[in-house]
Amino acid sequence: MEIAMIGLGRMGMNMAKRLLAKGHKVFAYNRTRDKTDMVAREGGIPLYALEEIREKMAPPRNVWMMLPAGKVIDEHIEKLVQILSHGDLIIDGGNSYFKDSIRRASFLREKGLNFMDAGVSGGIWGLKEGYCIMAGTDKKEVFKQVEPLIKSLAPDQGYLLCGPSGAGHFVKMIHNGIEYGMMQAYAEGFDLMKESPYGQDLDFAQIARLWNHGSVVRSWLLELLELAFGKEPHLSNIAPYVEDSGEGRWTVLQAVESGISAPVITMALYNRFQSREANSFRDRVLAALRQEFGGHPVKKPKLGEPK
Repeated sequence: MEIAMIGLGRMGMNMAKRLLAKGHKVFAYNRTRDKTDMVAREGGIPLYALEEIREKMAPPRNVWMMLPAGKVIDEHIEKLVQILSHGDLIIDGGNSYFKDSIRRASFLREKGLNFMDAGVSGGIWGLKEGYCIMAGTDKKEVFKQVEPLIKSLAPDQGYLLCGPSGAGHFVKMIHNGIEYGMMQAYAEGFDLMKESPYGQDLDFAQIARLWNHGSVVRSWLLELLELAFGKEPHLSNIAPYVEDSGEGRWTVLQAVESGISAPVITMALYNRFQSREANSFRDRVLAALRQEFGGHPVKKPKLGEPK
């Protein structure tokens, strides 16, 4: 199939490469030319201006945006409305707020264009392992239209049409909230072990590996912790500063709006705020996990800061 990939960051670049490897025809656009050239060297077709989508692709066109949530999404949609034709499809694969996706679907419907929101999980490992894709659209036929592309991006049973517009980003938002809680539990557990009388003798990489063999707490996150501890046993090369992408905040806001108690996710979010003021091993664990699964940058400890 043909697909235009707009935004060639960590996720967009690897998604383009995976689609090319599966035999799809990928048109690549990025605001900086060098990344577009990189995809071209992999066999993709470079786009150096959005207007080239109309010239080079046959309708119905499929355009997949992998861009930061917020204003930049709306700016690109406004441009694409002037370029695309009736029946063309725009997919937002970024971490957008689900209410924004509902609004954008309505706007594009009035313009004769189709819209699908796609929550994408898999981070920097998605190129090799595949991406878990949570889709939302008001038209099932739109999902069917691009299902071969989604199937190529995902591992076996790794994608789902979750519901109407906004549902994909809603499910991804909750997914990330749960992720916050799981990461926090691991971080606190390893912190307790480090500060125990056995802390100097325990091999955290080996413990992470051990728990992944038959334990009820086994997970991919533990695999990533094993990798992180294997690089640096006490994570002393990472500052205990943990960013949040915004989806944890939206999950907590949704809990308040729905009147649902979500204390674990809420406290995990608050801990990330606190990490920017404190200095603890558990926050190094959290920062290391974000780097391992998403390639998120970490801060280095300041000169003289306790490790």
